[in-house]
Amino acid sequence: MQTIETVVNVTSERQITVQLPPDIPTGEYDIVIVINESVKSEKLAGEKKIKTLKFSAYPVGLVADNFTFRREDLYDR
Repeated sequence: MQTIETVVNVTSERQITVQLPPDIPTGEYDIVIVINESVKSEKLAGEKKIKTLKFSAYPVGLVADNFTFRREDLYDR
């Protein structure tokens, strides 16, 4: 078994052409095609600007003025 990893262009007719290395002998083979969606997403992200979510800050303040987040105050010994 041999693994060949490459990038292909899918035509509008939904066809691909793959050039195999010369060490693959002619004949009939079982092949598996895996479509990696992340490659498609990365390409689309470059072509289209993806909206990012913006969250506004909401000040909540401290629970109490004398309360701290020191490790000694948070955990029992």
